Amino acid sequence: MPFILNNMTTQRLFTHLLAIFVITVWGVTFVSTKLLLEAGFNPASILFYRFALAYIGIWLVAHRLPLFAKSLKDELCFVLMGVFGGSMYFFTENLALGYTLTNNVSLIVCMNPLLIAIIAHFLSKDDKLSPRLLLGSLLALAGVTLVIFNGNFTFEITIVGELLAFAAAFSWAFYTLLMRRFSDKYPALFLTRKVMLYGMLTALPIFLYRPLTTDFTLFTQPVVWVNFVFLGLIATLLCFFLWNKTIKFLGAVRASTYIYGMPITTLIASVLILGEPISLMAIIGTLMVLIGVYFATRK
Repeated sequence: MPFILNNMTTQRLFTHLLAIFVITVWGVTFVSTKLLLEAGFNPASILFYRFALAYIGIWLVAHRLPLFAKSLKDELCFVLMGVFGGSMYFFTENLALGYTLTNNVSLIVCMNPLLIAIIAHFLSKDDKLSPRLLLGSLLALAGVTLVIFNGNFTFEITIVGELLAFAAAFSWAFYTLLMRRFSDKYPALFLTRKVMLYGMLTALPIFLYRPLTTDFTLFTQPVVWVNFVFLGLIATLLCFFLWNKTIKFLGAVRASTYIYGMPITTLIASVLILGEPISLMAIIGTLMVLIGVYFATRK
């Protein structure tokens, strides 16, 4: 029995470390995407090339897995996962940035874990909204607010931008809950490959609205291909796979709580890479996030 408990404790610790790694990488993607936008790519093109590179990479790794799901119903659910976790999430989030302040979008998207907890409370028997989880989430969300605004509290309501940001948050919430449903039924690599494929395919209609960037000379710039390799192979292929594993072990609600930590890594990356300042308010917010996540993820 002690050996079994030790193995369970080790696996639990390892899964929490995986969640921290994924959120750290995803926090840096905001800076990486900003560099690609400055290089001449539009948001839809970044989404497409990112998912295309991830799909090629995962096909090389998981080409021996079955091509289709066990049923048509499951396959249609994978299409929805590709939409919610891929094309719709990234497009609505990027589109929101064109209508409202980045801080507004970041704050609303970071409400995602609380949305997941509330939805799961009514739809799932296993993921109930406990007082500890609720208090930890609210404390973390308050900390996120301080981190995102970083001492500069500028908040402008544009309605359209905020609605798009909420659409992105709900989109990721439904993706997470769908992934939890299928995480015990299919291998994580198979699920990740499906999400990459349908995320890429359902993004194609976006180019009727925003044409794909086809100036391939841009890819000769080191800042471009380095960031696309990071976004496609690490932030998308590797991290989606690890996130799916994390959801399987921790559950949708507890795993999503780590999303509160994304603004912290974004802030650190902005300071180190872009040279942006950091305020005392952001440091206090960081401590609040860490304490909130600790309480929310504890059993």
